[in-house]
Amino acid sequence: MNKIFVKTTNVKNFIGLVENLINKPKNIPKMGLVYGEPGLGKTNAIIWWAVKQDAILITAKNGMSARWFLAELVADLGESPHFNIPVLFEQAVRHLIEHPRMLIVDEVDYLINSSKAVETIRDLHDKTGIPVLLVGMGMLDKKLIRFKHLFDRIIEIYRFVPFDIDDVKEIVNTLSEVEIEDTTIETLYQKANRFRQIVKYITKMENLAKTNGYKVITNKELGW
Repeated sequence: MNKIFVKTTNVKNFIGLVENLINKPKNIPKMGLVYGEPGLGKTNAIIWWAVKQDAILITAKNGMSARWFLAELVADLGESPHFNIPVLFEQAVRHLIEHPRMLIVDEVDYLINSSKAVETIRDLHDKTGIPVLLVGMGMLDKKLIRFKHLFDRIIEIYRFVPFDIDDVKEIVNTLSEVEIEDTTIETLYQKANRFRQIVKYITKMENLAKTNGYKVITNKELGW
């Protein structure tokens, strides 16, 4: 299987969103929200972007407190986290003002029960002016509404949607090392609508082609 990052419709819209955040004027909030059901490429997209643009990527964990979040952030910034929360916050703010980088927080749903953690992210944005992207599950937009001061700062929002047929064709034709007939891709589209599922089918097709010497995979070879 080819090791290539696939730019689906979701990914293209994601890129547009983060570029819009980065290019906002200084006096405009730079908070964005990306959400959607699992398996649509959110995690792959943010990891790809974080590596490409040297953004900070923090993945929230179940039960994560404000101090835990700040300690992980400060450690990722290359500093030794202080025990005291106010000092931790100042460590992060100072570093991000001196070395501005985009902050991406994935699995934000885990922070919803810790209002201090959520408000800490807002405070970091306000103090440093860096772009901040929140990423989470399908109802994250509804969950964040109760944090009014934070939600008012979110000016770019995108919901990852299920793949359409063109997305599935792009994924298959980009990743597969064996030719797969269009009618077979259309059948695959009816069977799989999550990235991992599609990759599993591609692996199956590649193995089938290698074992049997097939040059092209069609519905006939798959028994579809």
